[in-house]
Amino acid sequence: MIVKKITKLPARINYLVLIFQLAFTGVAVAQGHGPLYGLQTPTLAKGGVDLNVAGMTLSTEDETLYMLRYLFSYGITEDLQVNLTTPTMIGRLDNAPRTRGNSNMPANGDIEASLWYRFFSNAFGVGKRFESTAVFGVSTPTDDVRGQVNVGQSVHAAISTGYASRTWYGWLGGGYHYYFGKNGEQLGDLPYASAVVGYRPNIFMGDYPKPDWRIFIESLAEFPGEAIYEGNLNDSGTRSTKVLVGPSFLGLYGAWGISFGAMFPAVQNLTPGAVREKYRVAINLSYWL
Repeated sequence: MIVKKITKLPARINYLVLIFQLAFTGVAVAQGHGPLYGLQTPTLAKGGVDLNVAGMTLSTEDETLYMLRYLFSYGITEDLQVNLTTPTMIGRLDNAPRTRGNSNMPANGDIEASLWYRFFSNAFGVGKRFESTAVFGVSTPTDDVRGQVNVGQSVHAAISTGYASRTWYGWLGGGYHYYFGKNGEQLGDLPYASAVVGYRPNIFMGDYPKPDWRIFIESLAEFPGEAIYEGNLNDSGTRSTKVLVGPSFLGLYGAWGISFGAMFPAVQNLTPGAVREKYRVAINLSYWL
């Protein structure tokens, strides 16, 4: 959850099967118990488990990607969380932009394992706190070539800090995704930054079994670097720049959570050959054990 740690519920089932079907044009599904796209800070309680069935769509001027993702998160301690996410690709992009869905979900065919470490937390007042979390992940691709470039293993690191209360939320963060070379070729790196502001209306201040909804405005700035193709940089040597903005919504009810939202490009200063995006749309279903 966003404003308080998730407590471990009694485990009365041996397994959980989540089947999430997409029935729309240009819409798909992404991550969990906070913003869909921006970096965040909350971690699970010790022994807490979070299961997600998620998906994403990313549409460019030429084609559209559809992807399902499955995310397992476990709280090692109240400040240390481990995550594993795997994809099911429904449609790949021939010329895929380098981007991330959020701190837990690459927006591509990578399998990623990551650690979240909340290294600072200062609670004050009633339900208010400042906190900071660091993220480190390693990933392996499920495809051999991405945008005509051989794709290798990668690492991802990020840091975010923010404020949470019973009514208002805010997070600022930045990250860096680096791909290692493969057979003389290398995907470009991805520095990025995010900012999120959230609001919880007074009508949703009640406790369970009353539903709980929050509204977020998310922004994401990306600076994808040049790839090396056949031993040469494959564009002009100047980084592309993208800034995307959009709303998202989070609903909580007992052990269940659902979130959905969209982002649209506000700035696209692209290098030659880079792909222009049209939109990203997402929805996510979560269950906490």
